Amino acid sequence: MDIVPDTSVVIDGRVSERIEADAEPDAATGGMDFAGAMIVVPEAVVGELEAQANDGRETGWEGLEELQRLVDLADEGTIDVEYVGRRPDAIEKREAGEGQIDALIRDVAQNRDATLVTSDDVQAEVARAKGLSVEYLDPVERSIDRLELENFFDEGTMSVHLKVGVAPYAKRGSIGDMSYQPVRDEPATESELREYAADIEEAAHASPDGFVELSEPGMTIIQYRNYRIAIARPPFSDAMEVTAVRPIVKTTLDDYEHADELRERLTDHQRGVLISGSPGAGKSTFAQAVGEFLVEADYAVKTMEKPRDLQVGPEITQYTELGGSMANTADSLLMVRPDYTIYDEVRKTDDFEVFADMRLAGVGMIGVVHATRAIDALQRLIGRVELGLIPQIVDTVIYIEAGEVDTVYDVTTEVKVPEGLMEEDLARPVILIRDFETGQAEYEIYTFNRQVVTVPLGDEDGGGRSDSGVDRIAKQEIEREIRSIAHGHVEVELKSPDTAVVWVEDDDISQVIGKGGGRITDVENRLGIDIDVRTLSEKPSSSSASSTSGSGASAPGQIVTPEITSRHVLVPMEGHEGDTVEVQADGEYLFTATVSRGGEIQVSRGSAIAEELEQAIDRGKTITVVPS
Repeated sequence: MDIVPDTSVVIDGRVSERIEADAEPDAATGGMDFAGAMIVVPEAVVGELEAQANDGRETGWEGLEELQRLVDLADEGTIDVEYVGRRPDAIEKREAGEGQIDALIRDVAQNRDATLVTSDDVQAEVARAKGLSVEYLDPVERSIDRLELENFFDEGTMSVHLKVGVAPYAKRGSIGDMSYQPVRDEPATESELREYAADIEEAAHASPDGFVELSEPGMTIIQYRNYRIAIARPPFSDAMEVTAVRPIVKTTLDDYEHADELRERLTDHQRGVLISGSPGAGKSTFAQAVGEFLVEADYAVKTMEKPRDLQVGPEITQYTELGGSMANTADSLLMVRPDYTIYDEVRKTDDFEVFADMRLAGVGMIGVVHATRAIDALQRLIGRVELGLIPQIVDTVIYIEAGEVDTVYDVTTEVKVPEGLMEEDLARPVILIRDFETGQAEYEIYTFNRQVVTVPLGDEDGGGRSDSGVDRIAKQEIEREIRSIAHGHVEVELKSPDTAVVWVEDDDISQVIGKGGGRITDVENRLGIDIDVRTLSEKPSSSSASSTSGSGASAPGQIVTPEITSRHVLVPMEGHEGDTVEVQADGEYLFTATVSRGGEIQVSRGSAIAEELEQAIDRGKTITVVPS
């Protein structure tokens, strides 16, 4: 008698279990007798298990161990084992979920006139429909009460980090006050982590509270109850690593400042909101509180997440990528028509475009964004959507710091002369960013000489107006225009909001002024600033303190050359270990960071900050670092 097991029963170990049971004296297992049978193993099963094992999936290893047990039983004379059929090709293995490998296994059973043994009800029904003899074994029932990994968690633990050869670490504390500390002295072993991984993957498949969020060669992400667990394996990582994260606090909107005002703002009509802050600041926790408030206020709320880890109630359906694309998810959600959608996290250009499309379609949108300042969140949109549409897409920015609402901005637009400019014919659409609590305008965003600029209003340094945001931008734009004409050194001094002096090399002055003053007049008309062109030989030495150099920087700083690696953008800062500094591009603020003990600033590629820094490098901007 020939028996053909499929992958499901091999992984579960059901074949050897049944053989050993049937071999017992007076065995009565119900069904055909497996002892003494010819076990015909399709090469398709071997190929699928091998592919799973190569991907680091525990199911592959468990299946290969079962095949070894069958060989041992054959050596004992209990059964015979034969491997037949062809191995699946790469496409068939990749499309295993579409039934390609199951079809190869059925072909073997049909050709051998054998009984197909399976724990897969779909496989069983298809095989019976094709006239095959089928022995269906109920899948192994697994009862999961607690993961072994949970033993590393206590009440104050947010995340646990396990890596082969390294002592286990955990992040413990409260939001805004976390410490990364070892939880035992002995390093984790390969076998230990494999056991944890098998336990986690088994729980994800067996429990309705778990699911596999991502399964790629080298990386598996699982959501199990309130734990998000990432299992990384070589060659994707240099060693096997298991990282588990969970929320340590659940909040309501009442736990935050401005709760009443925010409730009113969110419910008077559907809004476009960006919730911003640094990693670990409590953005997602606040987003969860907003989502649950909106449900209580009788709004239909959905989420878009990858991975899905917001801790929300069952009334909020959590969606992830559809067909590998959040754009597909958005298309589906537009059919569902939620009142609000929480997008966690908005990082890449595609994310911002999807967020904008949903908002312009009339859906209330709440996006979670990494940013080190409230204004930085809004600047993520610049260049990704049309400038004039920004207030329609985002009208509220909420900045979270250490688990608290630190800043709330109201975003509007109006046609006006930008602050600091004088000529009435310079009126243009200006995006105004006001403090939600005081109503005071803090920033303006507008187009200046074909460049989009973000200008802080007032004197940030409390000194003379030469340090104002408008002045800095005006200097940079004047210098950019003149340097496009001149070949030598250029310096600029802004005398008033609408007048400036430019010093150039003697050989360049006629080129800059142009025939009959035509070229400099064109520049003046574009910028709305009267420009007096002089030679550098005429320049008093005392003026140098208020002029800009060829770098365009407006503050003293160290010019650096960042290095871009596969994982990071590295800013060298040797000799400044432990210092807090600002990184700027052509004098414009990018972000604040602390120099590491290795004398460098590391920015992870793929982050919003890294994207801005790389764009600045690509555009040839001068990167400077100044003390914070």
